[in-house]
Amino acid sequence: MILRALLSGLLGLLVTPVVVFFGVLGLAHAAGGCGAGDSGGCEMGAASLAIISILPGFLLFALVSLVRDLRRKR
Repeated sequence: MILRALLSGLLGLLVTPVVVFFGVLGLAHAAGGCGAGDSGGCEMGAASLAIISILPGFLLFALVSLVRDLRRKR
């Protein structure tokens, strides 16, 4: 059960930053604040948020997996 939670957490560790990066970048471009002449500010903001989301992504995926396994065990 713990191993499954850790493996799920590792999946979250990889998936969450990618989703956050492209999500933030897509929203910023859709809002019109990014584009030519931006000098990379939007990309750096998206990268910063992606880096910050690594640990919460791991914890969220591991916790959801652990809760699911505990509910199945009952």
